[in-house]
Amino acid sequence: MVDLGSLTGVVERSFDGLEDSRRRQLLKDLVRTIHDFVVRNNISHAEWRQSIEFLHRVGDISNASRSEFSLLSDVLGISSLVDLIGAPPGATPSSVLGPFHSADSPWRDNPVDLVKQNTGEVVILEGVVKTLSGSPIADATIDFWQNADNGLYWQVDPSQPADNLRCKLKVGKDGHFLIRTIRPKPYCIPTDGPVWKELVEPARRSAWRPGHFHVIVSAPGYQTIVTEIFGHDDPYLATDAVFGVREGLLGRYEAVDGEAPRMRFDFELARGAEES
Repeated sequence: MVDLGSLTGVVERSFDGLEDSRRRQLLKDLVRTIHDFVVRNNISHAEWRQSIEFLHRVGDISNASRSEFSLLSDVLGISSLVDLIGAPPGATPSSVLGPFHSADSPWRDNPVDLVKQNTGEVVILEGVVKTLSGSPIADATIDFWQNADNGLYWQVDPSQPADNLRCKLKVGKDGHFLIRTIRPKPYCIPTDGPVWKELVEPARRSAWRPGHFHVIVSAPGYQTIVTEIFGHDDPYLATDAVFGVREGLLGRYEAVDGEAPRMRFDFELARGAEES
């Protein structure tokens, strides 16, 4: 038997049989946190049913190519919080992965030209992958992707060829990389689902994300960085719908006579086991 004073403890102890100590700790703390939330806010049956029905709607619209739950995590700032907690001190800041990463992006030679048939402002992203002390890392890998000039990623735009504006490459012996591409465009998070219609829009929040390059930088013996690079003058930096902007992730496009604007951005990796 349970009552208001004993229920939380009883539910916590029901997970004592879990062999995985980390999972056991997380589930028990989750129970405490949710129970405390319910009690502090005197949640009614109707309110709890509404919450469960909302989660049902989030699940209903999700599929293999769209995760409304990931979007929910993003707009609540949880994805960003996990990034900030796990960021290696002193290294290039991390940011949200987003839903459009492909683990099997094609390998390309460095330097690489991704412009091809794409319209938009041609730009060059270049830099060096280096240690926290400034030494170049010769065996680093860069996994790069971005949206097209219409603001869409190839996975959700049938007019784009597969793997458009994405690649993997190895940096040079001096740690240098160069990617000729187009300037990424600001875009809206999905506005046809319950996360937008029931949470973000009623709060009068922006649906927009500033334009950005996605980059995963990895090297043997170093901690992998998952991050985004933003133009310093993007109008949506202060109102990013998923809270992914960091001061250390702002790059500046510099005009070069007779050439495409260049953004110089170096990545600094911290020592540690290589992550997958």
